[in-house]
Amino acid sequence: MGRRLRLVGSGEIRTMLGGVSRQRVYQITSRRDFPEPVATLQMGNVWLAEDVEAWIAAKRGDLD
Repeated sequence: MGRRLRLVGSGEIRTMLGGVSRQRVYQITSRRDFPEPVATLQMGNVWLAEDVEAWIAAKRGDLD
């Protein structure tokens, strides 16, 4: 069986970043160094969870 992709939207990213505001998530996901979304859906962008987790580990290590 193939590997399942874990996708996250801005709501999940808010949680991953410790409950920051929606505006702050928009600011963060608009940064040049933030991973590119893998798709844009009607509800918004979605990212690979592993890409976002790696970015957080590199940039926001204080969340651990």
